[in-house]
Amino acid sequence: MLVALLRLMARLPLPVLHALGNVIGRLVYAFPGRYRRRLQSNCRQAGYDSPAFFRQAAGQAGAMILETPRVWLYPQACRDRCTIDNLPLIQATHAEGRGVLYLTPHLGCFEMIARYYVGLGPMTAMFRPPRQAFLEPLMVESRELPGMHAVPANIKGVRELVRTFRRGESVGMLPDQVPSGGDGVWAPFFGRPALTMTLAGKLARQSNVPVIVTATERLSKGRGFHIHTFRLPEPLPEDPTELATLINASMETLIRRFPTQYLWAYNRYKVPHDAPPLPGDATP
Repeated sequence: MLVALLRLMARLPLPVLHALGNVIGRLVYAFPGRYRRRLQSNCRQAGYDSPAFFRQAAGQAGAMILETPRVWLYPQACRDRCTIDNLPLIQATHAEGRGVLYLTPHLGCFEMIARYYVGLGPMTAMFRPPRQAFLEPLMVESRELPGMHAVPANIKGVRELVRTFRRGESVGMLPDQVPSGGDGVWAPFFGRPALTMTLAGKLARQSNVPVIVTATERLSKGRGFHIHTFRLPEPLPEDPTELATLINASMETLIRRFPTQYLWAYNRYKVPHDAPPLPGDATP
């Protein structure tokens, strides 16, 4: 029944999905609880302390949830409603023939990134199984696009990413996911230490590929999407912590372009049980 409902929802136009999602997101935020507290705390950490901002961020989170089935099941229709701010940069980067690493935070319609860039060439993306098992069939179906390949978030998947770069193809990753303790370093994120994955940086350096930082902004009134891009300068830092800090700073740059669309309730400052000690006297 839930899958059937999601399929039906996917048929609704974007303006309707975004409007409904905005209302639902604000309603969920209205109830006191951990979601509300974490959203407020993370927003304040980044310097956003307005109750109006909190409500807008919650509404945008709701819009993201409701638009996702449409992006999954009707990717071409959504892609047709995308604009991009620097297509010549992307084309020139692909023309180098080294492959491309696309990094996008949990910002805007991040599900759109791989589905847009696969139109420019084959792309491999690392996926984790959804927490809700009933979503798995829809997610599998959504990845069955020409040129798109999904790999699991494990060592087998990492090896496939390396092979992807050797073929001169693209890889997509979300670098603001909290890694397990052995796969991350502490790096500042909006002025607070956050355990940050080292995998993205290691892959870029070892495979000598350019890094494009990118995110999809959700336009108002369901008008579609706009993709923001910029390229990290090379050579990349050799030190893992310096590279993680650079990547986090690039995420902050994108987030500040349209800050209400970041998933502020995401537990970005989570401390896994096997995390390395925090630097200095910082507290989690």
